[in-house]
Amino acid sequence: MAAAGTAAGPAGPEPMPSYAQLVQRSWGSALAAARGCADCGWGLARRGLAEHAHLAPPELLLLALGALGWTALRSAATARLFRPLAKRCRLQPRDAAKMPESAWKFLFYLGAWSYSAYLLFGTDYPFFHDPPSVFYDWTPGMAVPRDIAAAYLLQGSFYGHSIYATLYMDAWRKDSVVMLIHHVVTLVLIVSSYAFRYHNVGILVLFLHDVSDVQLEFTKLNVYFKSRGGSHRRLHALAADLGCLSFSLSWFWFRLYWFPLKVLYATCHSSLRSVPDIPFYFFFNALLLLLTLMNLYWFLYIVAFAAKVLTGQVRELKDVREYDAAEAQSPKPSKAEKPLRNGLVKDKRF
Repeated sequence: MAAAGTAAGPAGPEPMPSYAQLVQRSWGSALAAARGCADCGWGLARRGLAEHAHLAPPELLLLALGALGWTALRSAATARLFRPLAKRCRLQPRDAAKMPESAWKFLFYLGAWSYSAYLLFGTDYPFFHDPPSVFYDWTPGMAVPRDIAAAYLLQGSFYGHSIYATLYMDAWRKDSVVMLIHHVVTLVLIVSSYAFRYHNVGILVLFLHDVSDVQLEFTKLNVYFKSRGGSHRRLHALAADLGCLSFSLSWFWFRLYWFPLKVLYATCHSSLRSVPDIPFYFFFNALLLLLTLMNLYWFLYIVAFAAKVLTGQVRELKDVREYDAAEAQSPKPSKAEKPLRNGLVKDKRF
């Protein structure tokens, strides 16, 4: 396998491709890579891990400690901040039960996305405007810049925590199984991309996904607060409506437009131009394609929500956010009392 990347990229940023160019060029590159792989198999995979994966035990330990830290911090914040706030604002019981989860995720994703935005637009990293540059000068075991390493530690440990939280802390929803798969795929991508030094493209993926989470949790919080104190709060209702619209648009633009045309094009096509026989090409692209399919799966929820609004099946935003056929038919307070998955659905990301 080739061990060194190109010394530099082209004279200027490559224009972003169309969907047709993405499919055509990526498919051609993948077929060429498959034909050129004479000894593909477990033997090659073992050699690739030994030669190119660089992940020290202390780094894994730090990741695990970070996941425990996020779990402890969430528990403390819920008990001492979020629940008292819900009580002070006199939220409805059902909303008060769900508010701490959304508040926690909103604060994390706002901070995480802001930091990713700073790395991409407040530094000299050209990855957003020139995605193929994520593979320029790639070498096995290359040093990871401290600012990017910090983002990886925060995000990796958070997704380790999120796997536990989905099972034992979050409300169980209709798409929680898909959410759990998403968290596992994301954690695998974060850890393996760090080990193989594909951290540049990782920052771009995180930036393109976290923004939707910020808007989703912001919208949910305003839904919970618009009925606080037993009265209708117009400002929160307006913020929820605008947040819903912004979330829907950003989901498509960031995850279904920019993500394929910037990230998938770079990983499927441009990577082989910079680093012929790049290690674990098919493994990483398969996970990124799976992430794309989950983004599309959740986008169908958004389309279904919009259809209910346009046909008058939903009177207000809160109806769809709590809607579930089983819950609508049964007034029993047992399992139906658990907050069900937001009709706009959750996302997530690598």
